[in-house]
Amino acid sequence: MKTLHCKDAGFDCEAVVRANTDEEVLAQAAEHAQQVHGVTVSPEMAAGLKGLIHDEVS
Repeated sequence: MKTLHCKDAGFDCEAVVRANTDEEVLAQAAEHAQQVHGVTVSPEMAAGLKGLIHDEVS
């Protein structure tokens, strides 16, 4: 499972996106960013977010 913590992207937000692939995480993160933060994820921002995705530690 892959994870992305919203706070790692610079937001004061405790949301964590979890999915099986980096692409699924990015899609969910883009939806979260738009709905919750009013931010549209650009291709450049998506590239930066990809570096923040980690394998979930179990």
